[in-house]
Amino acid sequence: MADITIKDVAALAGVSAATASRVLSGNPATSAQARDKVAAAVIELDYRPNAQARALRSTRSDSIGLLVPDVRNPFFADLAHTVEQAALSEGYVTLLGNANEQKEQQDRYLDTLISRRVDGIIVAPLGDGGGSIRSLIEREIPTVFVDRTVDGIDVPSVTTDSTVGIRQTIDHLAALGHTRIGYISGPQATSTGRDRFAAFAAAVADAGLSQDPDLVYFGDFQAASGSAGLHALLELHDPPTALLAADSLMAVGAIAILHKLGLRIGTDLALVAFDDIEWFALLDPALSVISHSVEDMGRIAVDMLLEVIAGNSPQSVVLPSELVIRGSSSLPILPASSRRKN
Repeated sequence: MADITIKDVAALAGVSAATASRVLSGNPATSAQARDKVAAAVIELDYRPNAQARALRSTRSDSIGLLVPDVRNPFFADLAHTVEQAALSEGYVTLLGNANEQKEQQDRYLDTLISRRVDGIIVAPLGDGGGSIRSLIEREIPTVFVDRTVDGIDVPSVTTDSTVGIRQTIDHLAALGHTRIGYISGPQATSTGRDRFAAFAAAVADAGLSQDPDLVYFGDFQAASGSAGLHALLELHDPPTALLAADSLMAVGAIAILHKLGLRIGTDLALVAFDDIEWFALLDPALSVISHSVEDMGRIAVDMLLEVIAGNSPQSVVLPSELVIRGSSSLPILPASSRRKN
């Protein structure tokens, strides 16, 4: 007769394997009904936990994994620092992985973190939840999503409500006279890319501005796509007079091209970036941004992961966003005849 496993107990009790495990480990975060059902199933099946396997599972590594989409992105660099410091204060060291916005590289790092038996993982996920993301869930490794989520995978997450900041930006630019606003979007394969594009499209429509599809360039959250996006938008027969870049790294790529072409930020083209990084305020003119707190995101993600490690089920958190107006978008639109030609 095959050995009875905790999955057999869970199936008979009508609960998940994770719930059955929490009941058998004495975790208080279980209902009386679940405890009664699991206890009855244990008796009926004569279930005897494997002491060696239980000992292995209870071994703590005092380490967590953090996987970011692109370590070169200043936002994720700041996130990594915040997570590392918050985890260290709780007695955990952080193993950092860089997906480089590539699912294959993400899976390689996640497989490594799993094999290192980290106590939990914080990840800004790429893709549709297959591959190693699915392995995390199936292995019941404590996991928290940060900045991004995956449809159909129910794990605690810390994300940003982009809608408010983007709507404030469109209303601000419209009030200055801009009717053709360009948008360099993130990839639609990520929840952040989809959410921000949807928020932009809705805000432009509600403000009665041009919905010309050529005003949107789909990038990949990396600097090169910001440069390519700006080139494509400037080459339009009727180019935009204002631009919103969906993250800081694509904004950096756009800024590089503006400087190369000798175009003046805030005069020849109003510019706003999603994400506030320190040196954006030091530009001349300073860059308008949609700000959200990377410090809060990182700290909450660590607190949330520690709750999951302890067997609890914390609620997901959505942080606010807000437009910060600076010199790059503070001037009314110039008449077409007085704007510098490309």
